[in-house]
Amino acid sequence: MSLEFLFTVFNWGIIPFWILLAVLPHWSGTQLVVHSIIVPLALGVAYAWFLTQGWGTEGASFSSLEGVMTFFANPFAALAAWIHYLVFDLFIGAWEVRDARRRGISHWFVVPCLFFTLMAGPIGLLAYLLVRLAVGRGGYSLIEDHVD
Repeated sequence: MSLEFLFTVFNWGIIPFWILLAVLPHWSGTQLVVHSIIVPLALGVAYAWFLTQGWGTEGASFSSLEGVMTFFANPFAALAAWIHYLVFDLFIGAWEVRDARRRGISHWFVVPCLFFTLMAGPIGLLAYLLVRLAVGRGGYSLIEDHVD
C-alpha cells in the first residue's frame, strides 16, 4: 500500500467518528468508539509505527524549526504528524461534547465548534471556550470550575 493511499484512509476514516460526535453524541455506539480508547489506541499504534519509520533522516530534530522541517520532509514522518493531528483533534472534539453535556450547554452550540476543531483544532477549541463563556457556563478552568 502506498503512503498516499494510507493518508487517504486515515484522513477519511476519521470522519465517521466526527459525524457521530455531531449527530449522535450520546448514543451508546458513539460512547463505545469515540469516548473510549478504541480509536486513539488504534491510531496511536499506527502513529508509533510511522514515526519510527521516519527516524533517521539526516538533520532531523525537534530542537529547531529547520530540524522539524527536515524531519517532516520524510513521508513517513509527515503521515505520523497527520495522524497526530487526527488523534488530538478528535480527542478535543470528544472532550467538548462531554464538557458541554456536563455543563448543560446545548449541543447545537457545540456542533459548529466540532467542525472548526476538525478543520483547525485550536480554533475549534477556542470557539468552544468562547461558547462556554458566552452562555455563562464557562468559568476559567478547562477541567473543573468548582470545588465540592
